[in-house]
Amino acid sequence: MFGKAKAIDHGSLMDRVYRRQRHFYDATRKYYLLGRDEMIAGLRIPLGGSVLEIGCGTGRNLIKTMNQFPSAEPYGIDISREMLVTAQKAAERAGLGDRLRLAYADAARFDPEALFGRKDFDRIFISYAVSMIPQWQAVMREAVAHLAPGGELHVVDFGDLERLPRWFRAALYQWLEWFHVTPRNDLFEIAGTIAADAGAQAETRVLYRGFAWISVIRRR
Repeated sequence: MFGKAKAIDHGSLMDRVYRRQRHFYDATRKYYLLGRDEMIAGLRIPLGGSVLEIGCGTGRNLIKTMNQFPSAEPYGIDISREMLVTAQKAAERAGLGDRLRLAYADAARFDPEALFGRKDFDRIFISYAVSMIPQWQAVMREAVAHLAPGGELHVVDFGDLERLPRWFRAALYQWLEWFHVTPRNDLFEIAGTIAADAGAQAETRVLYRGFAWISVIRRR
């Protein structure tokens, strides 16, 4: 069952974008949403710890996380009701539907106590969503605010692509624009600022010649 939140305009856009794509999203995205599995492996969720995915989409990442960290308590929020329906069905097919808790919410301003009955999480991750969220910096700040002591925010998304051929970068940027995706080339810089403001530590990782970036913010 999904939690409740007020209607969100950006959610209407995402519903339109993914109303049909959600049915074949995972089959196509696996070829270029690189670094997701590396990020999940690096979560190192403590035994019985909680994990929240912001922009959980089809549920693919949460299901993989539950399989890799079977003692974890999994949660997910998304701004697209269409995607939440798909995520719930995917979890049920995987035999995990009774464990996964999902909610419709604006990641830039959400109340986890109202949605899930808890105030913070041991791990929060965002996979290829900051490049689609206009207020992505606010989303990252909000996520850090909901980390438990010692908790971590993990973000994976497109990198600056600087070490890849120019023709490839141009073609990819054009293709991404069609789907309202904007790579955040200042992700590492912004993550460092957010971490400093929160008294946390920031780590960075570059994958596949800059195609994918992983940013980690760790609360002390």
